[in-house]
Amino acid sequence: MTNNHLADTLFSLIERGETRAAAELFGKDHPADIAATLAAAARKNPRAAWAALELLPLPRQAESFGYLDHIAQTRIAAAAPRAKLARLVTEMNADERADLFNEMSGELAEALLPALAQAEREDIRRLAAYEDGTAGAIMTSDYATLPQHLTAAEAIEKLRREAPDKETIYRAYVTDAGRRLIGAVRLQDLILAPARALVGDIMDRNTHAISVHDDQEHAARQIARYDVIALPVVDDQGRIVGIVTHDDAMDVMQEEATEDFHRTGTVSPLAANVRDAGIFLLYRARIVWLVVLVFGNIFSGAGIAAFEDTIAAYVALVFFLPLLIDSGGNAGSQSATLMVRALATGDVRIGDWGQMLGRELLVAALLGLSMAAAVSLIGVVRGGPEIALVVASAMVIIVIVGSLIGMTLPFVLTRFNLDPATASAPLVTSIADAAGVLIYFAIATAFLPLPG
Repeated sequence: MTNNHLADTLFSLIERGETRAAAELFGKDHPADIAATLAAAARKNPRAAWAALELLPLPRQAESFGYLDHIAQTRIAAAAPRAKLARLVTEMNADERADLFNEMSGELAEALLPALAQAEREDIRRLAAYEDGTAGAIMTSDYATLPQHLTAAEAIEKLRREAPDKETIYRAYVTDAGRRLIGAVRLQDLILAPARALVGDIMDRNTHAISVHDDQEHAARQIARYDVIALPVVDDQGRIVGIVTHDDAMDVMQEEATEDFHRTGTVSPLAANVRDAGIFLLYRARIVWLVVLVFGNIFSGAGIAAFEDTIAAYVALVFFLPLLIDSGGNAGSQSATLMVRALATGDVRIGDWGQMLGRELLVAALLGLSMAAAVSLIGVVRGGPEIALVVASAMVIIVIVGSLIGMTLPFVLTRFNLDPATASAPLVTSIADAAGVLIYFAIATAFLPLPG
């Protein structure tokens, strides 16, 4: 049964008062699957979605609600009674709670805050105060700490008491009296250590930490690099203020990958998913770059107009024009894709430009020669040896130039602190097209004699 069909069935059962059957219908599913059903319900009837969510025990409500995207969360939250919503929000993880408040309308957030306990209100305000896109904005304050003077047995007992309120206890962070981070210890090491062994003797002092001001993508990369379940986040004084967990890092990487895909297609970032986005939002996300590229393509037309005499004398040249400029654009798009990804993953840095340029030049030359050999045969058939020579020569140079444009543009954008993903296929293709037209007809004009 699809999520939409399941949501419709839920509506019917709730309307008929068959709450037990409704709860059994989806209550045993994984919270992520429950969230998918609730999201489908929220698009049609947020009040019914809230009624379905209320069929679950409170801890399961909070867990399932946390799997919803922000649009579905705010729709359901707006339909919920304030007192009941406050209980749900209190049960949520600290980072998910702060994210929800950031997405809520100001009116709804202000109405809900007084219904929360003071500790939750302060935690929300503190986490929501960090700049969007930083490690501080995605961290959670539900982490476990231990003093180094505890024994292993005492530390395990402390973690046992705190476990229900923590995001994870598999790794606890060791702090001094001023909450400065001095190490970390795994639960596994505590269990295997002698009962009287001190935490300070068991802990790993080489703990990788990130700053609250670090970019969220950097935080996600560090988690992937060190293969840890979470990373501690510290303030400017080295005091631990939160952790970024592995699941949050995955969400960040998905978000960044989506943004890069959009930029690669010259689409501005969307505030909603494609299914929920309105007509004007989709229009606004696409129109700017399309207009820019229209004016960019004027240069291609101007290049053609500048060589009207050559084209009039050798009409066969027009046959190869789309083939040549598309080849340059395709080669440039390939180069740009490789460089954008390499820069994004850190495999290549801006200082590697010279080395990458030399290698790209050799690779592009080989590609151009291979493509020229193929197209020259068509040139002989369509226009004779002279045309074939022009086309083959132009192919080599156009592919080289297109590849170098595609490789260089991401470096240039990175140098000016812009997103290299903006060096997208349409942008690279437009630049390579204009260059290809000029190269092609310049070579033709130089090699082919024009009538008196």
